Amino acid sequence: MSGVKLSHQNFRPNTPLCVSFRQPGSSRPANYHLLPPSKTLTYKSLSSPRTAESSKWTVRLSLVEESLPKSTVDVEQLVGFLYEDLPHLFDDQGIDRTAYDERVKFRDPITKHDTISGYLFNIALLKNLFRPEFMLHWVKQTGPYEITTRWTMVMKFILLPWKPELVFTGTSIMGINPETGKFCSHLDFWDSIRENNYFSMEGLWDVFKQLRVYKTPDLETPKYQILKRTAHYEARKYAPFIVVEGSSGDRLSGSTGFNDVTGYIFGKNSTMEKIPMTTPVFTEAYDSQLSTVSIQVVLPLDKDISSLPDPNKETVKLRKVEGGYAAAVKFSGRTSEDIVREKEEFLRARLIKDGLKPKIGCLLARYNDPGRTWSVVMVFILNTNVRFYFGSAVDCILKRNEVLIWLEDFVLD
Repeated sequence: MSGVKLSHQNFRPNTPLCVSFRQPGSSRPANYHLLPPSKTLTYKSLSSPRTAESSKWTVRLSLVEESLPKSTVDVEQLVGFLYEDLPHLFDDQGIDRTAYDERVKFRDPITKHDTISGYLFNIALLKNLFRPEFMLHWVKQTGPYEITTRWTMVMKFILLPWKPELVFTGTSIMGINPETGKFCSHLDFWDSIRENNYFSMEGLWDVFKQLRVYKTPDLETPKYQILKRTAHYEARKYAPFIVVEGSSGDRLSGSTGFNDVTGYIFGKNSTMEKIPMTTPVFTEAYDSQLSTVSIQVVLPLDKDISSLPDPNKETVKLRKVEGGYAAAVKFSGRTSEDIVREKEEFLRARLIKDGLKPKIGCLLARYNDPGRTWSVVMVFILNTNVRFYFGSAVDCILKRNEVLIWLEDFVLD
């Protein structure tokens, strides 16, 4: 779900105009107005020259005060309605179609529909193919006849054997018809791309690259909510979790101490209790010089630190991680020290450029056993023949890895 900028030329003359004031590449909600075609519009010239193609999407329309339609639409009530209705977007209840005009214009970077039937068909298609999880963050009035929502959508493409996870975050601009009080347009904007116009090749590539082949083990992980996914990282909010940790020397990519911390969950503790495996394994550096690195195994979320058995080794301890905001960059394949440090430096630079405040230190999350060698199966298809080749040249390519940096704070705009 996300969006596109529409020019006034895209709309039929016998329906209310839906005019977007959004600038190309803008990440902020547009001022989006609806005006019956009989009303007068006054054009303002642009403050800087544009190409003809660019100007098509950037014409600013200034509405004369007396030209605004007299309407009894209660926009504040519609804001409350969306808070209640949109969480049902992909469940069995579904959204209330009576809140939309029959001709509702939906656009995202790779999809468009012009009727409520097409709009609902698109929702049903996503529901059947991807099993989406939709999270609504906020709803705000951003114009006389405009409401903007911010959301996260996480989907699994169930038709592919490895069921890749696709994540989209962004804003939706909902235009209101002042004559009917119903929604007449829905424009989606993704945080991960600049070109949100339909049909966006950048948007198509953003979908395609999320189909990469790696698999996360089917084990319990720390709970987090993806607040924003940009082209470079995910901003997440983590719930508290407990780890058992030990020293790992001075290498983020190392596995020193791994046997000690896994020994704890295998029964080497004061009550010889065996604790279920989880993922990922963290290695955490507490300063930029890597003077202290710990290796950590996450414990099941139903465990309480006060009731857990004590470790047998003095070098192993239990610790509660309070959670909070973190930025993460995903990658697959090997986790050499150079690669991990390169990812950390890139992520830190991007966060600072985006105006965020990264904390000192970082974590490497390995979702597969760091002490195990994994081989990948390469499939070559020639006509109808399928041949399988095993090779160490592509060793470890399926491993899911992440570099994370804790943030001082994070606010969704």
